Amino acid sequence: MLSCVAMTVHDTHRAIDAIWKIESPRLIATIARMVRDVGLAEELAQDALVVALERWPTEGVPKNPGAWLTQTAKHRAVDRIRRERMAGRKLEALGQDMEGLLESDEDRLIDRLDDDIGDDMLRLIFTACHPVLSVEAQVALTLRLLGGLSTDEIARAFLVPEATIAQRIVRAKRSLADPAVVYEVPRGEALGERLAAVLHVIYLVFNEGYGATAGDDLLRPALCEEAQRLGRVLAELVPGEAEVHGLVALMEIQASRLRSRVDAHGEPVLLPDQDRRLWDRLLIHRGEEALARAGRLGGARGPYALQAAIAVCHARAARAEDTDWARIAALYGELVAVVPSPVVELNRAMAVSMAEGPAAGLSIAEALVDEPTLRGYHLLPSVLGDLLFRLDRRDEARDAFRRAAALTRNDRERRLLEARAAGC
Repeated sequence: MLSCVAMTVHDTHRAIDAIWKIESPRLIATIARMVRDVGLAEELAQDALVVALERWPTEGVPKNPGAWLTQTAKHRAVDRIRRERMAGRKLEALGQDMEGLLESDEDRLIDRLDDDIGDDMLRLIFTACHPVLSVEAQVALTLRLLGGLSTDEIARAFLVPEATIAQRIVRAKRSLADPAVVYEVPRGEALGERLAAVLHVIYLVFNEGYGATAGDDLLRPALCEEAQRLGRVLAELVPGEAEVHGLVALMEIQASRLRSRVDAHGEPVLLPDQDRRLWDRLLIHRGEEALARAGRLGGARGPYALQAAIAVCHARAARAEDTDWARIAALYGELVAVVPSPVVELNRAMAVSMAEGPAAGLSIAEALVDEPTLRGYHLLPSVLGDLLFRLDRRDEARDAFRRAAALTRNDRERRLLEARAAGC
């Protein structure tokens, strides 16, 4: 029996919540490999969570809670498969090898499933990005299963209504439950077809870790680490794809700043105020190498490579005032031409303001005020507030920061914006 750690009931429930956020993606990926049905895998993972909520407050939290949850979910899966067989139902949807495995005793079955070769998380991403789904559904489902995000958090990442995301996820699970959908990492042309969606998914997972959309903490480092790991694995799987290396470069360089993005109390620290001595030089070096590799493959002007080049400009500046803002503004100009997006244009506005002055940036940002996709996007009034403050238009800046604070769902970010409003 696994040894456990004694806690109060309240502490136990908080621990379960934290553990679930970390372990659920791997748990779902492992069970999905077993049952070949992502919807069923999520259901079985939730069953294991319910058992944990029932037992851990009295028995204590196991020293290896992830293994405990996985074992519990696997037992539930075995029970489900046996019931399906006894009811005379077909087992094909649960994997071609399952009937033979069921001849084993339960413990042997679990051991054999543990020996399956391959990366469960990567396999799950490619399955969730199956061509039977729309790109929007692919990204939403993968963020739900592998990012551990709520439908609300995903909706904010997409800047669309929560109900829309919920419908996408339900429909996606139904589509993937079709026995014709193979749970695997595709090969050949099929791999290339799904690659763009997979890259988008990985980066959205990273971004949720880099700046959480909701909750008490600004950062969720485990999500960043998982996205980086998946990116590195993907780079090994498809070494000739330039944009894969561009994405890896971008994530490595951005992750290098994680330690400096919050202070000792977990409050956010703006880029100009960060202690650059805390930036991880190893990650920066790895990012530069990945970007160079993307360039050698002819992908220097790909969307992720361009963003990585912008990140390199920041990484190479020993002090905030040494930043080559003219270069960054030019790169954003190239990026918005490659990937037209109001969010990219908003970033360009900030870069132009640093290179040419706040008035130049404000003219770009103000043109985005009526953009439908930015309605409810807190960074738009935040940028406006910053530019107005620098132009000494304090009353307007205060109002903009207050609007931004009202829109954000992250408590740390809200406090920062409220403080900036008060500072006006």
